[in-house]
Amino acid sequence: MTFPILDAILFAILQGITELFPISSLGHGVLVPAWLHWAIDRQSPAFLPFMVVLHLGTAAALLLYFWRDWAALIGGFVKARGGFGNEDSRLMWRLVFGTIPAVVLAVLFEKKIKSLFVSPTVVLVFLAVNGLILLIGDRLKRRRAHRDLDDLSAPGAIAIGTAQALALIPGISRSGATLVAGLAQGLDYASAARFSFLLATPIIAAAGVWEMPKLLHLGPDVQWGLMASCGLIAGALAYASTWLLMRYFKRSEVESLRPFGWYCLAVGLGGLAVTFGMH
Repeated sequence: MTFPILDAILFAILQGITELFPISSLGHGVLVPAWLHWAIDRQSPAFLPFMVVLHLGTAAALLLYFWRDWAALIGGFVKARGGFGNEDSRLMWRLVFGTIPAVVLAVLFEKKIKSLFVSPTVVLVFLAVNGLILLIGDRLKRRRAHRDLDDLSAPGAIAIGTAQALALIPGISRSGATLVAGLAQGLDYASAARFSFLLATPIIAAAGVWEMPKLLHLGPDVQWGLMASCGLIAGALAYASTWLLMRYFKRSEVESLRPFGWYCLAVGLGGLAVTFGMH
């Protein structure tokens, strides 16, 4: 790896914090290094393997936090013999339905989308759009009746999974899109957050595993210790973020997404104002 140690650690901290907060880790990963002049070259051959390690750290954090949920889901699925005979098995199937759209769209369009929308100016536009999506989500919550995850339909799970694919666009948050989609299905904040984070686990893990072979083709100058340390940092902060957010959404049933929405809107529009004011 050819990144400076401090910049690599700072990027891991940024990734670990923003991966699960509804403010777009991909968008912040483009903007913050550019604004602070970190020596993180997204075109470098070392960048993708570096991101693989960070994603694996985040996936490990989610698995660790939700291990009881996953144990219950798998146990229920086995007990129901792959059917819909209990609540855990039904939730497992909803997660499967929700995962399929994001996987299909990522395989088909990820490289094209990221190449089209990688400029900081475009990221700022979509970050502002993300803010609007979060603010609209709070309004949806006030208009929809409370439902729990066992009431979520298969088409509803697919709709949430399709919303997850919006995160392929830098500036649009995966967790934000799935939270709002969950609220649109009538879920409360805590249920929407739980489904969002459970849905994130296979997607983030798959992204890391899919690109893992690239780790085997890196040159001899790779700083494996630094890369592993960055993965641990990202994972630890992702775990802390999950802990914080789950408690936040359980305690706050009114306008929970509003602070994140205003933040994204302010950064997006403020950044655009500064960008165009400099020209």
